[in-house]
Amino acid sequence: IRSFPDFPVPGVLFRDISPLLKDPDSFRASIRLLTNHLKETHGGKIDYILWPTGLDSRGFLFGPSLAQELGLGCVLIRKRGKLPGPTLSASYTLEYGKAELEIQRDALEPGQKVVVVDDLLATGGTMRAACELLGQLRVEVLECVSLVELTSLKGREKLGAVPAFSLLQYD
Repeated sequence: IRSFPDFPVPGVLFRDISPLLKDPDSFRASIRLLTNHLKETHGGKIDYILWPTGLDSRGFLFGPSLAQELGLGCVLIRKRGKLPGPTLSASYTLEYGKAELEIQRDALEPGQKVVVVDDLLATGGTMRAACELLGQLRVEVLECVSLVELTSLKGREKLGAVPAFSLLQYD
């Protein structure tokens, strides 16, 4: 994982996972480690894997891969205006701006159990907004999982009672 200072704006240290994705053995190992964690922690209790911002972020590479390994379906949470039909929305703050997430109102049933997956847990805004949306649907978020966590940004704290797991942590 490479670091790029001052990207996308001054003051942000961007952690680039492109080298991990470029190496099939490293990507496969990361999926295997996350899959093993979810199996050990939740067994067969997960109904769906979700990833915030859908195809607009690198998290889409991890969400479907984990779902495939676990034999589960995926549900999209996307940026505002990207999903058809009736949706629910929640706004959130990034390290370098603001955004809004949406989920289709009929995407999940109350009581279903899900895991939210993203490539990076930084300020926690994206995952918190995803958890808020899922709360509106009365869905149980078992855990938020990420490849990388930037611990100095304390994003985990924004998740409240929802457990968080990350493979790699950077200060």
